[in-house]
Amino acid sequence: MIQTVLKRDGRVVGFNEEKIATAIRKAMLHTEKGEDMQLIRQITDHVAFRGDSQMTVEAIQDAVELELMNSSRKDVAQKYIAYRNQRSIARKAKTWDMFLEIINIKSNDITRENANMNADMPAGMMMKFSSETTKPFVDDYLLSEEVKQAVADNYLHIHDKDYYPTKSLTCVQHPLDRILKNGFSAGHGESRPAKRIETASILGCISLETAQNEIHGGQAIPAFDFYLAPYVRTSFIEELKVLEEINGANYSSLYQVEIADYVTKSLGDLTGNERIIQHAINQTVSRVHQSMEAFIHNMNTIHSRGGNQVVFSSINYGTDISPEGRCIIRELLNSTYRGVGNGETAIFPIQIWKKKRGVSYLPEDPNYDLYQLAAKVSARRFFPNFLNLDATFNRHEDWRADDPLRYQHEVATMGCRTRVFENRFGPKTSIGRGNISFSTINVVRLAIECMKVEDEEQRIALFFAKLDRVLEVAAEQLHERMEFQKTAFAKQFPLLMSALWLGSEKLKAGDTIAPVINQGTLGIGFIGLAECLVALRGKHHGEDAASQQLGLRIVTYMRDRVNQFAEQYQHNYSVLATPAEGLAGKFTARDRHVFGLIPGITDRDGYNRP
Repeated sequence: MIQTVLKRDGRVVGFNEEKIATAIRKAMLHTEKGEDMQLIRQITDHVAFRGDSQMTVEAIQDAVELELMNSSRKDVAQKYIAYRNQRSIARKAKTWDMFLEIINIKSNDITRENANMNADMPAGMMMKFSSETTKPFVDDYLLSEEVKQAVADNYLHIHDKDYYPTKSLTCVQHPLDRILKNGFSAGHGESRPAKRIETASILGCISLETAQNEIHGGQAIPAFDFYLAPYVRTSFIEELKVLEEINGANYSSLYQVEIADYVTKSLGDLTGNERIIQHAINQTVSRVHQSMEAFIHNMNTIHSRGGNQVVFSSINYGTDISPEGRCIIRELLNSTYRGVGNGETAIFPIQIWKKKRGVSYLPEDPNYDLYQLAAKVSARRFFPNFLNLDATFNRHEDWRADDPLRYQHEVATMGCRTRVFENRFGPKTSIGRGNISFSTINVVRLAIECMKVEDEEQRIALFFAKLDRVLEVAAEQLHERMEFQKTAFAKQFPLLMSALWLGSEKLKAGDTIAPVINQGTLGIGFIGLAECLVALRGKHHGEDAASQQLGLRIVTYMRDRVNQFAEQYQHNYSVLATPAEGLAGKFTARDRHVFGLIPGITDRDGYNRP
């Protein structure tokens, strides 16, 4: 008797004989004689009781074919066999069409799926070939029927589905201080600890680039200024040592001299130690500026994943008030303002300025001048973005102004999708954590399906009922994906699971990552709230106060349900407005195909994103 089924991906699942009955019934419904429940039950029982204790999917399907061929309903056998063949042919035809799209470098949803991927390059084309042939495997063997239906109905999008079989995670906030102090192993080589600002800058790049090959999402550094600040002072000391050799003097008493700020000044009439100190400062500032310039340049030119993608990188900074930290911030901003190449705006790293009362909020705050510079740079280069650490949901009860490690209690964000801070299973911090996997709900589609209900109250009630069901599907899908990810081994992620992820230092190469990844989050995103409100009330939140209240109610409902999922599944679930790249247009195009042009809803290239 069949007890378990060996799936093509190697997983062993419990045998469900109803799947056999459903398949036979579908075949019968396509014949003239129709269904025969007695024969369905007879064949199902025969296959189930005569089979081995464990069988493959193919072996079970072959047994069903044989039973049908030996029955009186050979017409059903023909339909069953034809259906299997049609699925195989359809997959091949779809693959052929997709391959031609990639080969002919046509601009479409396939080739524009990721903003930092060049799908026209040979390596990029190879990545897309792999991606588009992997997704059908995921559909067939890793997703439940309910999830596949939600995706087919345009209710749900599973991000980075092509990376699903690799068991990789989405993103991580790098504890760069570990890398700079200890060096790291990337699996094929090792890096020594940093001693000067140039090395620290390069190691930051290498850390991000290496992890990009182990993770399918973005990389971020949560406290860029704090991490690099110590190497400003070591570089200053190096400059003093250079002067020692030139002048044949000993300046060791100046190594830890108090420096108000690292600002370039003319040596002018300076003499003695003042001249020595200022010369070393000038040289140090020049080195810091070049290092920041190199960091930005590298983040826009170093390719990962087979040479077709630059690293989707982000850096958080702004709260280090030490002279060394201020030097890092200032020269980073100055380099960003100048631009790269011929003055172009750099795409990466996405920069996030952490604004905090007592640090940079008011004119009397120590970093207010740098905050003003940041605003000037943002006006010209779009970066940095600004993160308010004083918002109630961004505060940490352990943050203290006099704590040299206070950055550990500051929220940091990715420039793509993720804010990680609260933690049910460990310390409340952004460092060493990230998103595990991510799916997005098309709330517009749900609202469009409710538009025919004339009574507004009933229309909105129906919308919430539909939303609730899709939220449940999304939560279950993310849980199932995470259970699959837990089976990965630490050795599959040599940098991530040795030096980056919180708690990974406890893992051995042959251990699974299950004990540590619950520190991350599972993201349920949504897209198109404005169009959703137009469908439900005729106006979006920017046009009508009642629509704004409904929008807040919808988001609050999703947040409350996500909190319930966190209790139900014991994971760190989060809800977010998806800043999609190609998804907004993909959702819209599919809805327009079904419902036609609806003013204010489907009559655009893509649904609104945050």
